[in-house]
Amino acid sequence: MSTGSILHVIGFDPLLEDNSVLHRALDKSVAVVASKRLYQELKKLRIVQAPPLVPVTPLGECIDAIRDYLKSGDVTVIASGDPLFYGIGRRLRQDFPRQEMRVHPALSSMQLAFARFNIPWDDAVFVSLHGRSDENLATRLLRHGKTFVFTDPVNSPNSIARVLIRECGVRSLSSIEVSVAEHLGFQSERLVTGSLLEIAEQTFVEPNVMILFNRKRQKHQQHYPVFGLTESEICHSRGLLTKNEVRSAAIHSLRLLGNGVLWDIGAGSGAIGLEAARLFPDCHVFAIEKEVEQWQNIEENRIQYSAWNLKLIRGEAPDALVQLPRPDRIFVGGSGGNLPEILTYCANRLLPNGIIVANAVIEKTAQIAPDILWKMGFDVTISEIAVKRYSYPEGKKQKFNVIRIIVGCR
Repeated sequence: MSTGSILHVIGFDPLLEDNSVLHRALDKSVAVVASKRLYQELKKLRIVQAPPLVPVTPLGECIDAIRDYLKSGDVTVIASGDPLFYGIGRRLRQDFPRQEMRVHPALSSMQLAFARFNIPWDDAVFVSLHGRSDENLATRLLRHGKTFVFTDPVNSPNSIARVLIRECGVRSLSSIEVSVAEHLGFQSERLVTGSLLEIAEQTFVEPNVMILFNRKRQKHQQHYPVFGLTESEICHSRGLLTKNEVRSAAIHSLRLLGNGVLWDIGAGSGAIGLEAARLFPDCHVFAIEKEVEQWQNIEENRIQYSAWNLKLIRGEAPDALVQLPRPDRIFVGGSGGNLPEILTYCANRLLPNGIIVANAVIEKTAQIAPDILWKMGFDVTISEIAVKRYSYPEGKKQKFNVIRIIVGCR
C-alpha cells in the first residue's frame, strides 16, 4: 500500500546546467539514496541541508531503509544515466510496486558512450555483467556484431579481455575492436580504443563501460545461415561427417533447449554440435572425440563460425564424460565399440525429461541401441533416413547408406 510519500528516482548528470528537478525532489525528501561517488558530486552543487545519505550497498539494507524513510516523507534515489535500464529502477519497482514513483532519467551511459566514439547504436546488443560470472563469456559477448557491456569491479574491461583471449585464442580475435569509456559525463572522463590484447594490458577506473565491435561476426551474419551449413562449409576429413539431411533430422529429434547441455559423443568433425551451438548460443555443447585427426577439424569449425559455446573434449567415452555437467540432451554419433557402456553411462547421467539420440550406420548399432535404451526405461522410436540426391537437369544421382535415427525419451 502506498504511504502517500513519493519515491523520486533521478538520473544524475553532473554537467547539466538545470538541476531544478533534482533540487525540488531533495527539498521534499527526508533521505537521499546514492553511491558515495554520486553523493560527493551532489555536494559539489552546494545544496544546503541535503537529506541524510542512505548508501546503495548492501542493497538489501538500502531497500529496508527506503521503506522506513517513506513512512515519514519522500525519498530521492540518485542513479547514473537511465535508472530503468540495467539500473536500480527495476529493483525499486519490484520492492515498491504500489509506491508512487517518479523517474527522471539522464542521458544513459549507452547514449554517451556511443556518442563519444561516434558509433551508431541502433543495431547494438546490451549485456550486463554486474554481479554475474564470466562463464561462457565469449558466447555472450562475441555472437553479435556490436555489443555494449555494463562492467563491474570484477568484470572489468581488462579482465573481460583476458577471459576472451583465454577462451578463444589471439588468432580468433584479431577482428575485434574494443572501446572503453571511464567516468562518462564527469570531468575525469577517459576514452580508450584498442585491440583485446591492448585492453587486457591496461587498468581501468570504476565506473566504466565497454563496446565490442566484431567485424568477423558481422560478415558471418551476412553470408552464413543460422542453420543449414552445407558439407562443403564444414571442415572434415575423408567425407566423415553427418550428411546434411541426416543432420537436420537428428537435430530435430534432439528437441534442443535454448540454455541446456548437449553431449555430442563421437563427434567426428563436430557437425552436429556445431549446428546446435550456432542455433542456440546459450546452450553448452561438448564435442567428445578420441581421434586426433578430428580434433583439428572441430577446432577449425569452432573458430570459423565463432561457436564459442562448443567445447572440444579430447578423449574416449564414457571415461571422458566424467567431469562434464549433466546433460539434458545427448547425441551419439560414434561409439568406438563402447556403445553398451556409453549408453548405460549416459542414461544414468541424463537429467529428467532428457533425450538421447543415436545414429546407427551399421546393423549392430541398430540392434543394440534400442534394446539398451528400452531396458533402461526410455520410450524408443526409430526412423530410417534413406538419402538420394539428384542434380537437375543432368539427373546425376548420389545414393547414401540408410541411417537409422534412434530416439530415447525419458
